[in-house]
Amino acid sequence: MRTIGQHRDEIAALVAPVLSARRSAVPEARDIDDLDTGAGGGRGHRVLARAVVAPVPLPPFDNSQMDGFAVRAADAGRVLRVVAPIPAGTMPPALDPGTAAPIMTGARIPLGADAVFPVEATDPGAFPAALALAEVRVPDDLAPGTFVRATGTDLPSGGELAPAGAAVTPAVLGTLAAAGVSTVDVVRQLRVLVVSTGSELQGAGDATIGDANGIALRAALAELGVASRSVRVPDDESTFVAALDDAVGTWADLVLTTGGISAGAYEVVRQALEPRGLAVTPVAMQPGGPQAFGTVELAGRPVPVVSFPGNPVSALVSFEVFLRPLLAADAGIPDDRVAAVLPAADTATSPEGKHQVRRGRVEDGRVHFVGGPSSHLLAHYATATHLVHVPIGTATVAPGDPLTVWSLR
Repeated sequence: MRTIGQHRDEIAALVAPVLSARRSAVPEARDIDDLDTGAGGGRGHRVLARAVVAPVPLPPFDNSQMDGFAVRAADAGRVLRVVAPIPAGTMPPALDPGTAAPIMTGARIPLGADAVFPVEATDPGAFPAALALAEVRVPDDLAPGTFVRATGTDLPSGGELAPAGAAVTPAVLGTLAAAGVSTVDVVRQLRVLVVSTGSELQGAGDATIGDANGIALRAALAELGVASRSVRVPDDESTFVAALDDAVGTWADLVLTTGGISAGAYEVVRQALEPRGLAVTPVAMQPGGPQAFGTVELAGRPVPVVSFPGNPVSALVSFEVFLRPLLAADAGIPDDRVAAVLPAADTATSPEGKHQVRRGRVEDGRVHFVGGPSSHLLAHYATATHLVHVPIGTATVAPGDPLTVWSLR
């Protein structure tokens, strides 16, 4: 029986060429308004294919850091006549000698001014009341450049806004928008076809079961910036193969199937794809013991296929253990499945010859098991905050025993 580490290495070798080819594929030109950084629709976590340089300096002109009065620093200590205010978004006239212009935060510094002093330094102390002043006294200690955001102090024109390979984060998007960049080239997303097998997914009346695997795995892929499509197929070999060929087409880089690889009479994935090169192998893990992988001829071309068991907890645990680390690393996403070793709060049993992955919550620095080990307990999985690892060779867990946990939040 294969160990978790051995199977993870096999999956890594299988998907490595696909990940490499994706990065060398023709980039996608995308409007920054259509890019986001969160999970959803496979759009989260995009990566720049080419460096982006600033077409203008940032900021593009000298502007005021605060609400106040634009003046010449040489007039420090003098009383000046107040002229027309300068709102943000306007082109101000040059500042005449001996005058002070009320100026708002972000407004352009007028020609002739080289400093700003805050409105709080006047008797009214705030706008709009200070707009009624006919004269203001400039603070004695005002120096050139005070409260002025100088042109290009964030980035000069031609400076690199973001390098190739940078993740499109909120800060990167904001910087692109500030520089007036509307379109960028991003690395093409990995495209995964998620296949849910089982005639029960298309049954009649009370014989129908909802497709938990399809929706859950697509959401998990979207968190990693992976584009996905889904298809549900019955336990009929000819129907399965035809539907798979049609769905794969020229689109899919990788096929991820759930169900149909155990020892039953209607194991459609095994029956249809094992003769084509799918290797079905047990892994010493609970849940998720049945696993399969291989390069299979689909839609007239070789396509890598990863197959997980059909029970929903088995599918999600398999994704966390075998695929998520690979896809997260490829996307440049920091490992957020933080591992810790904590004492157990409860008693539990585990098959001694398997690595058991339980669901749990961490409270008061201890690990509390959530639900049992069964692979159908999806609602319990949804309330868990951690995956709890019980290693091979452990038959019983006692309170206080150290356990490795992975954070799911």
